[in-house]
Amino acid sequence: MTADRHDDGPEPDGQAPSGTGKVMKRRVFYLPGYDPIHPRRYRELYRSEGGKQAKISGYRIAQKAAQGDRFGWMVRGQTGRDVTVAKIEVLLWSDIVRSSMDTGVLGTYLALVRTVWIYLSTGAFRRLTLLGRGPVLAALYPVVALLVQLAVALGLAWAAGALVSRFVYPGAGWIVALPLVVLILRGFRRVDRRLFAYYLMHDFAYSARLRGAYPPELEARMKQFGTAIAAALASDADEVLVVGHSSGAHLAVSILADLIRAGRVPANGPALSLLTLGEVIPMLSFLPDAHRLRRDLHFLSLRDELTWVDITAPGDPCSFALCDPVAVSGVAEPDRRWPLVLSAAFSQTLSDEAQEAMRWRFFRRHFQYLCAFDRPKDYDYFQITAGPLTLAERFAGRKPSINRIDVAVSGYTSIAA
Repeated sequence: MTADRHDDGPEPDGQAPSGTGKVMKRRVFYLPGYDPIHPRRYRELYRSEGGKQAKISGYRIAQKAAQGDRFGWMVRGQTGRDVTVAKIEVLLWSDIVRSSMDTGVLGTYLALVRTVWIYLSTGAFRRLTLLGRGPVLAALYPVVALLVQLAVALGLAWAAGALVSRFVYPGAGWIVALPLVVLILRGFRRVDRRLFAYYLMHDFAYSARLRGAYPPELEARMKQFGTAIAAALASDADEVLVVGHSSGAHLAVSILADLIRAGRVPANGPALSLLTLGEVIPMLSFLPDAHRLRRDLHFLSLRDELTWVDITAPGDPCSFALCDPVAVSGVAEPDRRWPLVLSAAFSQTLSDEAQEAMRWRFFRRHFQYLCAFDRPKDYDYFQITAGPLTLAERFAGRKPSINRIDVAVSGYTSIAA
């Protein structure tokens, strides 16, 4: 099936939210995607964009540093008379990302060959094309870009070698050509902060290298994350909200599935909420050895211990917009509860000027979920993280997007351990 989609800080001051069922204290755990950058940029993004959204939407929000060993910050939000204090923590795995990217030029090209072979030989790439053009083009971009860079390097080196052989010393051209290929490719890598070819190639290669299984170092880190979330669930918070962005979405799914299976979600504890943003789950769940992820998707979709809302947007070319990750992975039951699949509808919630400014800034669009909207509807990242309503209350009665894709597409559906 091919589907085209359209948009349809400070400490508490003792004032409790008015009414019942409102959130006075919230713990937020943010799981970033495959990102080697220091998490301070998430703190500064929250500060700048939260201030913009508060001004647009007419509420107050203040932020300050949080105490503790893990990186985070405190937020105080006030909507009318309702005051909510949230502690937001970033669950760090950027060191794992940096380590996986430290392979050199040759290692990157070997990863390219291996990754392309895995996706083509398993049929996963063909099935991913059925979910939309955006993420498929995003996946093809680093492959094409790196091959073009190699062609340019070889072409220039051949030309230089031919000139040396003709005008300097016959047959000596290769002495110049081989080092020149290396120098040119290294030059391309040095400017990858603008091109993102190496970054994206390592992103896809890291997910694919074990054919969909989580690497051991990531499994170990996920257990640490689970311990932190379990501690919050045993606190006096009113809500524990886990936010998984991009590649962080499937990590969040597996972490919460583990916690529920282990009985670490108390029945009378804080409300447990999962918000997945700009997810790329099919890139992993469509691979043959992603048994663990598919099992976790299946399990979590049936549970009543949590609320799971999935937000994407057709305007984000780096996510699988409006794809129900459980359904397209082929593990949905007829009576499943989650996720509630909704659109951030950039074409409706952002001004024409804002959309034009992001027209060719694909990564900026992928991060828009964490930013301010000119014409916000019910999706407001700052109200969700620092407002008075739980995720369940905020989206109570909300129907899923009518343009969602909720049919099985993956060729691999096994959830066996």
